[in-house]
Parts: sequence; C-alpha cells; structure tokens
Amino acid sequence: MNELAISQLIIHDSFWDSRLLTNARVAIFHEWQQLEQSRCIDNFRLAAGEKAGFREGWFFADSDAYKWLEAAARVYVSWRNSELKNLMDEFIGLISRVQSEDGYIFTYNQIHFRGERWRNLMIEHELYCHGHLIEACVSHFEATGEETALHLARKAADLLVNDFLIAAPDKTSGHEEIELALLRLYQVSQQESYLELARQFLERRGKIRPFALLILKQNTLVARRRKFVLAQRKSYWISHAEGSPFRLPNDNVSKKSLFGKLRWLASGLTGKYFQQHAPIRKQTIPVGHAVRFAYLETAVAKLCRCTNDATLLPALKDSWEHMVSRRMYITGGIGSVPDMEGFGRDYELDPEYSYSETCAALGSLFWNWEMALITKKAHYSDLFEWQLYNAAAVGMGLDGKTFLYNNPLLCKGHISRQPWFLVPCCPSNLSRTWAALGKYIYSYEADNLWIHQYIGNRSTIDNGRWKVEVNSQLPWQGKVTISLDLVSSSSFTLYSRIPSWAPSTSIRINHLPFATLTSTPDMPQSTFPSIPASGYDPSLARFFPIKRIWSPGDLVEMDFDMPVVVRHASSRLHGHRGKVAITRGPLVYCLENIDNPGIDIFKARIDPASIWAEFSPALLGGTWFLRGITKKGEDFAMIPYHLWANRGESQMAVWINT
Repeated sequence: MNELAISQLIIHDSFWDSRLLTNARVAIFHEWQQLEQSRCIDNFRLAAGEKAGFREGWFFADSDAYKWLEAAARVYVSWRNSELKNLMDEFIGLISRVQSEDGYIFTYNQIHFRGERWRNLMIEHELYCHGHLIEACVSHFEATGEETALHLARKAADLLVNDFLIAAPDKTSGHEEIELALLRLYQVSQQESYLELARQFLERRGKIRPFALLILKQNTLVARRRKFVLAQRKSYWISHAEGSPFRLPNDNVSKKSLFGKLRWLASGLTGKYFQQHAPIRKQTIPVGHAVRFAYLETAVAKLCRCTNDATLLPALKDSWEHMVSRRMYITGGIGSVPDMEGFGRDYELDPEYSYSETCAALGSLFWNWEMALITKKAHYSDLFEWQLYNAAAVGMGLDGKTFLYNNPLLCKGHISRQPWFLVPCCPSNLSRTWAALGKYIYSYEADNLWIHQYIGNRSTIDNGRWKVEVNSQLPWQGKVTISLDLVSSSSFTLYSRIPSWAPSTSIRINHLPFATLTSTPDMPQSTFPSIPASGYDPSLARFFPIKRIWSPGDLVEMDFDMPVVVRHASSRLHGHRGKVAITRGPLVYCLENIDNPGIDIFKARIDPASIWAEFSPALLGGTWFLRGITKKGEDFAMIPYHLWANRGESQMAVWINT
C-alpha cells in the first residue's frame, strides 16, 4: 500500500489543532532552548573548533539534537516560520563543519578520542546517532526540497556502506535505529546499497557467539573511556577556576523493583536486552529494552515492505500478538521493569512499576503503522489509535514545555512533568511524531482507499484523484463525516476502520441509512485464546468496505457508539482482582487526587454503574471527564489518563477498586 507525505494533508481537528499548534509554536523552540542550555549544541561547536569548553552529556547526546532537527523539519511543512528555518539552517551548517570528509560524525569520539571509531557498537550508540542524523536529513529534504542536509546523510550512509557492508555479526548497533534510517534513505534515493546494508544489519542479529563475552569486553572498555573523560573533566575545571562545573538536569524518577538491576544484567549478558539473543525470524517474544525492541520490529516490518520478503512476517505477527496479549498495559504502554526500561515476564504488569517509556509507545506506533500497510488489518491501526491517545499523548504536557519520560499507571507522588531530562530522548521524539501525524491517517492502492485514523483533515491523494475532507469529534464524541471531492464519478472501495471500542456503528451515505454494525456473531471475534492481559483487545477492530460508484460531493457519516466501558484485566495479572479500568472511546481514564479531595483514590471503591460522561470547558483546556459515586456515596471524577500531572505533582490511579 502507498502512504501519504505529510505535505499532502492539512489537519484541522478539534482535539489535535491546539496540540499541534503548541508543538509548532512552543515545544519545538523550548526543546532547542533546552538543547542549548544543556550544552548539547555546544558539543558540536566544540567539535568544530568554534568554541572553548568541555563536552557535556551522554556519549549519545548528538542524537537528541538530530531528533530536534527532524521534528523542526516536519513542523516546517505546515508552519513556514522564518525563525525555525534559520535555526535549522544554522544547525545544518554546524553539522557540516563537524562532519569529517568521509562522513563520520560523533562528537564524543571527535572531542575525546580522536581517530577512534566503532569501538563499542553495543553500548556507545555511534550507529544510533548516525541513524538519527540520516532520518533528520531525509525529513529536511522532504520538507524543503533542499539537498544540503541530504548530502550530509548520504555521506554518512556511504561511509557506513564502506565500513560495514559484508562484516562480522558483531558489527551491529546495540540500539536499533540505523536500520530504519537506511531504509528511509533508500526510499528517497533508491540507492540499493543502503537497502542491502539495512538488511545485513538486521540479519546479523542473534549470531554473535558468545554474546556475553563481547558485552563484558565492551563494558570494560566503555568504563575505561568514561574514567578517562571524567579525569579530563576534572582537570579542565581545575585549570578553569573562573568558571563552575556544569550540571545536567536530573534523571527521570521511577519506582525500582528489588531485583531489577540483576534482571538487567541477566538480560544484557544473554543478549535479550539488545534483541541479540536470536535471529530476527526466531524473535517471537518481546524482550529486553522496550524502545530498542519497537525500533527493531519497525525496521524489520519496513524491510518486509521494501523487499516483499514474506519470511519476515510470521515472527512480526507472533511478537505483536504476544505483546498485546501478555506484556502490554491497558494504556498500550510497554515496559514493566524500570531498571532496564524493558519487558518483564508474561503478565508482569504492576501499575506502579509501569515504565511504559514515551519513546517506547512512539516506537510501537511506528511498528503498528508498518504492519497495517503490509497486512491491511485493522487491529494494527486500532492499537495505533489506542497508544496514540493514551501511552503516547501522556508524554507532552498541555503547555508544550513539560514532559513525562516514564508513565506509571499508579502514582503515590514524586513523579511530575519536567522541562528536560538527563536523557532527553522523549520530548523531540514526541515533537517529530506529532508533526508527522497526518501520514498515519490514510493509505491507498489501485481502486482502494483506507482510512486508518479519524483525525480531522483535508487531503489530496493519488495525484489529486481523491480529495477528502474528514471532520471528526473524536476522541470525545463518536461522530465523523467524510466528504469526497472528486473530479468525476468513479468506482472504488472505501475502507473505514470500525474501532474495537465501538459496540455499534451507524453509517449513512448522503444522509440516507446505509449500514448499522453491532456486536453480533458476524462481527470479528478475538484472535486471542483468552482475554488479553490488559483487558483491551484490538483484534476486535475491522475495516468495513464500501464499494460503489462515488460521485463528487458524496458524504459518508459515521456514528460510533461511545459508552463508558468497565474493563477487567486477565485473572493472571497479580494484584488486579476486584479492580477495574474505565475507558470511553479510545481513552483510558484515571482518578487524580486533585479532582477528588477527601477521597483516598487508592482505597475508594467505586460503583461502575453510576458513571456518566460530562463536558467541562474549564477543565484542562476543555475536557470530557467522567463522574460517578463511590460505594460510600461520595462523588468522584475521572480525567483522561493522558491529561494527568498537568497541574503539578499529584497522585493518580488507573485501576480502581470495586
């Protein structure tokens, strides 16, 4: 199937308009300011010899600046702001002055270890950083048509082809990303060597023997190099007594489990943490670092789509089904072991320990999109929507200046939104995803048009063959209209997604009843043998085909029923007996103590039958929230999960006692 470029579509949506505007006018400039304040951009100036000082941040800090550049380029597609363009141009110029003649750029080595390259690929993220540079440059080219940045990407990719094509299994990245970048560059350039290197990087995984020896050796070298850098830093500040040592922002806060670090060690030594424990066609269970896993699956799916290699698909499907049925939270969040930011055992989904990193949710969005394009199955688009409005949307505050890194489902305090983090990977990742949201709405081929997401927009599809306007009241209300502006009457099939969360859907065409779809035996049945761990089952979604001769001005009206739904977790989940999660439409709701003074949200027992939906224009920017009564007769209120922590530090719970 074909996908749209974000330039082919303009979003106008009652829910998303304000968020995308905040992203474009506030978040993108706030992120640049934080990159400057945390000295990330200065690292490039140091490497270019244009400024004196000491390099700050992790060895992979370059990637945060590249993700900002990609976000800025995508924002620029729909918001042609001169200040933003100048920042991009200045940064691209700086990158070009740092990049070596042969294409290498990694400020950690260029400043501290000149002449050293590719020493610790599992840990120090050189390939990961090069990947984000390439993706940023591709997005800049797509946004502006200018080839200045694309030239930098091709230089870097050509170096990688020269150094890594036909190499040993250990010549792979410890954090997947370069594979995605090479595939995107291939799609733009049609350079076969980029496709082949991406394929080889993926095919090498799981073939390092013994992996434990390699990772121990690399950790030893990383520690030695870090000790050297710290000594350099100490010496620098002794000789520059007129200044004061720079302090990076604090790390994100999460509740740690008793044996978390030991589990992290075991996962690392076996290769599972890096998805290096088995070849990609045998990786059928989600393991290790959740972001790495999601990026790997996205790259494998993208490779499958680029090469039509059907042998890659079974493992992708098995991994997805295992994740959804046993290792995913009700919000769509993934990663239940905070110490390793990754997956735990089957049904290990403690709400308070939920790490559910924002970047992991975004990675899962990317994966679901690729799977939807390959299979044309609605359950991937359904999970995309669920994760979009819950596990991903929670990451950015309404002000565009505060963020959540990890996302628990139960918080007794001490976790709050922050302007920046020690590892600031999530803010710019959110911004680049929000700015490209339009590409995930449609796909098409021949005489078929699919609508995956009901986000209000105006679009031009297939060189003007279809002009479509969608007006949507989601996620608050279930009314959607689809207007077709055609040059002339034509026959094609419109595939509209019927969400898993809608027990009934009515469809009208040109104001006349067309179909009423209800939860009956002819509707899709769950593909899972038992209730998914979280109680949310995306396999109940489907695409409803409408094949007819469409005429200019035709109108499709869809009305999705949006009742309050009481969801029960699998009986295999420890600690969930007698608890429920409340959802409405694609939104998960939670209790926040700010809205419930005098109620112990962790002990209160609610009456699910008493809950109703209500709109408040004053609450959190205008929100549909839920009201109900506890067993003691107390009034309580629930807000959408993605909006919690927007009013300072608070307490919160998703799973509620009944």
